[in-house]
Amino acid sequence: MMATPKPHNGVGRGNMKYEVELKFRLEQFHSVEAVLQRLGATEKSVVSHVDRYFNHPSRDFRSTDEAFRIRSVGEDNCVTYKGAVIGTVAKTRHEVEVAFASGIEAVQRLDEIVRLLGFRPVREVRKNRRNFTLNWNDRVYELALDDVPGLGRFLEIELIAENDDRKQAEEDVWKLARTLGLSTAEPRSYLDMLVELDDEPR
Repeated sequence: MMATPKPHNGVGRGNMKYEVELKFRLEQFHSVEAVLQRLGATEKSVVSHVDRYFNHPSRDFRSTDEAFRIRSVGEDNCVTYKGAVIGTVAKTRHEVEVAFASGIEAVQRLDEIVRLLGFRPVREVRKNRRNFTLNWNDRVYELALDDVPGLGRFLEIELIAENDDRKQAEEDVWKLARTLGLSTAEPRSYLDMLVELDDEPR
């Protein structure tokens, strides 16, 4: 979810970090925003994302539930790998994100490299995002209010957890969601939802 690179690509499984996330479609966008303000959430930034997704040359990421993307936030760029979902209560997965040179030329060069390595472009996903931080119940949550063209508006709630804290983090993400009046999570990624729309008969 996060727009800036996260330093959780530690060596070895003992210090591996996990992204624990829930996504909700928002019918009442402003009411949820009002609750976040009452809880003390702090708005950090308003950004536009361009995510370029690729499929692996020898395995289907849609089947393995992995993801590989190049993300641009303004002039800032990073490349991200997301492992398969391992959580049953929330979307929990290992994520490694690394920044690289800024600007569109750097994106074009990396795009060329991954295509030459056999990765196949899947789709671009664009969204406008408002990033928030919330200190609540001894946890620091990252939240994003997303407006995704073609899909609508969503809230993402995220915690970063160590391996031995994953289960509790999943429960805590759900506690915050229920406090915000949200009960039905959207399990699909924006990419999956847009690809499904693309596949629908016209």
